[in-house]
Amino acid sequence: MGEYFVNHPRLRRFIDTALAARQLEDPGAVIEAIRPEFAELLADSTWLPEKYQELAEGTGMGGGIGTWLLYRPEDGSLAFSALVVPPAVETPIHDHLAWGLVGLYRGEQEEDVFDRRDDGRQEGFADLRLKERRRIRPGDFYALLPECDIHRVRTTSKVNSVSLHLLGIDNGCIWRHRFHLEDSRVEPFRSGYVNVDCPNEG
Repeated sequence: MGEYFVNHPRLRRFIDTALAARQLEDPGAVIEAIRPEFAELLADSTWLPEKYQELAEGTGMGGGIGTWLLYRPEDGSLAFSALVVPPAVETPIHDHLAWGLVGLYRGEQEEDVFDRRDDGRQEGFADLRLKERRRIRPGDFYALLPECDIHRVRTTSKVNSVSLHLLGIDNGCIWRHRFHLEDSRVEPFRSGYVNVDCPNEG
């Protein structure tokens, strides 16, 4: 059954759809099966409590950005969370290492998508190129796949942006990568959650 941090019928229907879809072998097929229910979730302004739309200090993302875990199965093979970013603040450039769906629930964002041009063999080095910049408005959503999952987002609205993230991995507690574009550097990165400790984190 897993951990529900928000108990709402709309969310439970969405999670049921996601758990059924993840049995498909192809990540693209998984995402396509989830899309309709995800669109309905983004359009419903009633199910996500204000508590999970608040900022937080001292998180792995920095800048007052809050990552709130909303659901996670017992085996940690999937996670659904809300990312809250203050106005004019951007996330670090980061990857996800899994398939996923990301949609905007509140506010407005700009997303930068990057290609990695090196082969990853040189420790601490990453050569990134900006591939695309796009504006994201409430109700918009996009897919993440392991081969194209390096990005950053910034809030362009005067209010906090709230985006919903469904990942085929426990993205808050696994070690991922943070990229520094100015000096072609990459380092280990774990974003964590505001409301749940990760293993070995106290």
